[in-house]
Amino acid sequence: MDKKRMVDEKSKDEQLEMVREDPEREFLTTNQGFRVSNTDISLKAGERGPTLLEDFHFREKLTHFDHERIPERVVHARGSGAYGFFQVYEPMTEYTSAKFLQNPNSKTPVFVRFSTVVGFRGSADTVRDVRGFAVKFYTEDGNYDLVGNNIPVFFIQDAIKFPDLVHAIKPEQDDQMPQASAAHDTFWDFVACHPENAHMIMWVLSDRALPRSYRMMQGFGVNTYRFVNSEGKGRFIKFHWKPLLGIHSLVWDETQKIAGKDPDFNRRDLWEAIEMGDYPEYEFGIQILEEEDEFKFDFDILDPTKIWPEEDVPVKWIGKMTLNRNPDNFFAETEQVAFCPANVVPGIDFSNDPLLQGRLFSYLDTQLIRLGGPNFQEIPINRPLAPIANNQREGYHRTTINKGKSSYFPNTVGENLPRPASVEEGGYVHYMEKVEGKKIRSRSEKFKDFFSQAKLFWNSMSKPEKEHIIEAFHFEIGKVKDKQIRQAIVDMFNNVDGDLAIEIAKGVGVAAPAQKGGSPITKESPNVSQERTEHTVKNTIKSRKIAILVADGYDQKDLSQVMQALKAGGANAHIISKYQGILKSSNGEEIEVDKNYRTTASVLYDAVYIPGGKKNVDTLKMHGDAIHFINEAFRHCKPLGASGEGVELLKAAKLPDIKLAGQESADQVVSDKGIVTTRKEGGNSSFNESFTAAIAKHRHWDREKKEQVPA
Repeated sequence: MDKKRMVDEKSKDEQLEMVREDPEREFLTTNQGFRVSNTDISLKAGERGPTLLEDFHFREKLTHFDHERIPERVVHARGSGAYGFFQVYEPMTEYTSAKFLQNPNSKTPVFVRFSTVVGFRGSADTVRDVRGFAVKFYTEDGNYDLVGNNIPVFFIQDAIKFPDLVHAIKPEQDDQMPQASAAHDTFWDFVACHPENAHMIMWVLSDRALPRSYRMMQGFGVNTYRFVNSEGKGRFIKFHWKPLLGIHSLVWDETQKIAGKDPDFNRRDLWEAIEMGDYPEYEFGIQILEEEDEFKFDFDILDPTKIWPEEDVPVKWIGKMTLNRNPDNFFAETEQVAFCPANVVPGIDFSNDPLLQGRLFSYLDTQLIRLGGPNFQEIPINRPLAPIANNQREGYHRTTINKGKSSYFPNTVGENLPRPASVEEGGYVHYMEKVEGKKIRSRSEKFKDFFSQAKLFWNSMSKPEKEHIIEAFHFEIGKVKDKQIRQAIVDMFNNVDGDLAIEIAKGVGVAAPAQKGGSPITKESPNVSQERTEHTVKNTIKSRKIAILVADGYDQKDLSQVMQALKAGGANAHIISKYQGILKSSNGEEIEVDKNYRTTASVLYDAVYIPGGKKNVDTLKMHGDAIHFINEAFRHCKPLGASGEGVELLKAAKLPDIKLAGQESADQVVSDKGIVTTRKEGGNSSFNESFTAAIAKHRHWDREKKEQVPA
């Protein structure tokens, strides 16, 4: 009898409820279940005597503590997780037999883990790095793991190079420095020795490696997979996740400061958004390539260092994922969750992508040591909703009690059960791909084009994005001690773009190429640019954080109207002042301060507003922290708003080449390069509209003299 269960968005939560416990309702007990009368003082021979070995509670408590740590992941150690559900838009029957992609009314539970790649568990969230984007679908046919990144390509073409890559990018062997950073000799020596990673380096040194939020970050399957329909027809597939809030990033100066102010910035942002009901949403898309078109491109579709340009292979958006619940326990869920690309369901299969082929082995292998043996799938977060029945037995941490005599197949003592399932019964059958060839260590010729798509990426960038990439090279290569390695990087990227190589050399103290080179590629792919892509969004302020600088004597009408407009748009406003406590407006009304200048900074916010009120502004002018708050936000190209006398504070900050509202036309709203001002007091609906529009745009890169502002 088929014991498959119906799966809906609540199914995983219901399963986890069976292993949850609430210690607030219980007496303190040992692990054996009997109650403890004292957990503060160990058992001794007299008040000042030695501790007795018979104190079983002391021994159990310390022993468990001594064994609480498990090995962290070799890569992706620093992570954050959330639960949610996935819903397909329409049946995908034409392309795949995967059941969770068929019924638009069905909601499949998911657990998602976002992560940084290089740093240890205690590293900061905002380092320059690739971000992991791993999704576990708890489907009726078993767990499907889509393990990807926020960048669609990878450093290497073949998984055999993965240990070398990670050894190079991790802290150096002799001094274990630097932490969570690629800016050191061994990594860039690796880059110079492996030109295949030129494309990936362009992505990593772009704004893509500095996401504003996990909620504003794309995801990609990276590798080439297959969909197989019920008739056995296969198609090549690339997977995409698109955040509905748009694709937005931090700037490098911000990331460094946030790492000190709030190293948990992205983790906190995800957690707080879900707690407040600002549920992150992502559309799920696929690029589909017919098998007969496999060889029609000037790149190899199995090469993980290449994208399939969306102009050539459009993305079909087929569903949406919503994250709506935080974990109950970080270790039990986010830390113990185990992903593996080999975890697929009928209708999804693999390609011969040489990086993917290695991942199919490596992920399972690493869980064996990290989670202590072959039974890690019995940990609640990893346990599928589909029933489990096989002849695998015993091992560390086995929790299943297997009844019956037989533990083999075929058998007669157990009615020949459990038995393999046919295709009609849901049994997984690998795609029948014709494979032939001689054993050889080689790659196809198209794999050897290392620079064309790196140039494609460069061609696609907006002017500010190109400037950021050059500045990133200056930081990264500027940290390399060996001058020969710095020169080798300049020479390598001369193969991508000669002007880029000249700019790199200018900042890192080595010679520009003797002869300007570069790939002849002139094609662009706008969707790889965050500024130019059609996938981003610049018409919402939902869940954005706005800092409001206030002191006693503020204009209550100014403040309340702007706060109402921000709230109506879904933004979150925080009152910032020199001290926490209560502030009084010019007419005696009160407001509570959320943060003081010591506990926050402009880098933690998306925009800044200053309300009117003469006493308020006169006080703020005397606060160097308030002036710095404004200057720093200006330099980072964030929106700034001020009304009434609040405009005078912007004047005091001496922002260059910015038009501000004047006294001569009090009702006029002036918007210039993301700086929105009005002299009208007591609220202004036109100001609110202009200010929210400026926030929705996220950054205003046209502030040409921003570098002149000290911040």
